[in-house]
Amino acid sequence: MSLDPENTLVMETTKGRVVIKLRPDLAPNHVERIKLLAREGFYDGIVFHRVIDGFMAQVGCPHGTGTGGSSYPDLAQEFNAEPHVRGVCSMARAQNPNSANSQFFIVFDDARFLDKQYTAWGQVVEGMENVDRIKRGEPVRDPDSIVSMKVMADA
Repeated sequence: MSLDPENTLVMETTKGRVVIKLRPDLAPNHVERIKLLAREGFYDGIVFHRVIDGFMAQVGCPHGTGTGGSSYPDLAQEFNAEPHVRGVCSMARAQNPNSANSQFFIVFDDARFLDKQYTAWGQVVEGMENVDRIKRGEPVRDPDSIVSMKVMADA
């Protein structure tokens, strides 16, 4: 599989490397936000604060609690028909559909009940076994983290 370096994320975690194919065709504004934050180093050192076995691993809160986002305004939803299945990356949000900001999650197993209600924007194409090894919990005690997240074109 050939990857477009401008639309590929390389995420080094405390459990190993994860490569994510970005999908600007599904959610162009969300992809742009993720790339902007990655390029600013926003995600470097941020913990996986909510990890539910058989469901998903959530990351992207600067406080490590699920209560915060970036300094940028929240995004308008870009819900799409991409199924929430193993390896899909999607934006976390509050009850308001237009409240996604910097937090996202990676799906462990089928979570099709999220379809068309959360903005899917990417797919893990390498290193899903490392996502599987992320420590579980709500909140997670001594959580795993993103060591660095970069757009492949910049790496």
